[in-house]
Amino acid sequence: MRYICDAPGGMSWFRLETETEAAQESQLMRHAVEKHYRRAREDAAQGFNPAGIPFIEQDIRRATHIERTMPVFMTLRDAEGNALVTAMLPPPSQGVQGFRPIVVGAANSDPFPDYGPAIEALARHLRLTLDPALCYPYRRG
Repeated sequence: MRYICDAPGGMSWFRLETETEAAQESQLMRHAVEKHYRRAREDAAQGFNPAGIPFIEQDIRRATHIERTMPVFMTLRDAEGNALVTAMLPPPSQGVQGFRPIVVGAANSDPFPDYGPAIEALARHLRLTLDPALCYPYRRG
């Protein structure tokens, strides 16, 4: 995981960078982020076109392409390292146009009541809008 930014209350946001980290997040948070991470990574990898790239550079360029084009998966952790919130945010190359960010708590619960200030801190850091009405997909009403 890569550190992204601090949040109020001694919490911090980290970027999930591997399928193993996504699997651990799924287990800790009791939701399907691993499935979404795997699918997003496969889609990004399939979008890579190695034409015109020397063979020796293809793996490096593929990795860069994947990091730039797949959604960004984040986890909010407390000071003890406990997973609190998971977020799937737009790819760096896309911005928010045509992408619906998803932010969920444990077992797909609504994280905004308990962790709203921490989610706002991430939004400010990344210069995104993370509106609960749009980012929490299981809202009823």
